[in-house]
Amino acid sequence: MKKNIGGLLTAGGLVGVLYFGYMYIQDSNSFEAFGADIAVSTGDYVPILVSAIVLLVGVVLSRKK
Repeated sequence: MKKNIGGLLTAGGLVGVLYFGYMYIQDSNSFEAFGADIAVSTGDYVPILVSAIVLLVGVVLSRKK
């Protein structure tokens, strides 16, 4: 049962990291200053961290015997 829950948490965490990571990249703005491109992110990184924690918990649960 722990392996099933761990697999679900791992899959959900991976999907969350990918989705929120993509959204974080999309929320960045770039501008040029002195001939260099400067990117400033206006996105929120908290959902990425939460998804990564869920992913890690899922991996730990699925590997635990």
